[in-house]
Amino acid sequence: MKIQFEDAGMYDVPEYMTEGAAGMDLYASNKEPICLRPGDRQLIHTGLKIAIPVGMEMQIRPRSGLVLKHGVTVLNSPGTIDSDYRGEIMVILHNSSENHFFVNFGDRIAQAVFAKYERVELECVESLDETVRGEGGFGHTGK
Repeated sequence: MKIQFEDAGMYDVPEYMTEGAAGMDLYASNKEPICLRPGDRQLIHTGLKIAIPVGMEMQIRPRSGLVLKHGVTVLNSPGTIDSDYRGEIMVILHNSSENHFFVNFGDRIAQAVFAKYERVELECVESLDETVRGEGGFGHTGK
């Protein structure tokens, strides 16, 4: 896939950190530290633009270490980047902790997972096929 950076500055190219990693780490591109106060949410720039092939999406997901150690997560997880979007990739971070958290240039803030998808056509009908589960949801199995 082709990528482009917003500025000609020093940016880290997203990469898989291990051989079996499903997600590529994304990095913050803010020049000045950004303070996420407890309960805050902010849009964090990555400086990255990407051309995603048709039939694929880029999912933006939290980094488990940020969530566990600092209570910082991706608010709309997973966020979807569509194949026809050509703007900068940005990440909505949320601080669910009771402490201030600072996002610095080059910090790993999220991960990107690429997934294939299918488009479907919807058809309005009078009723749906019956299943054993039926309308049971939200913990209906009691497990």
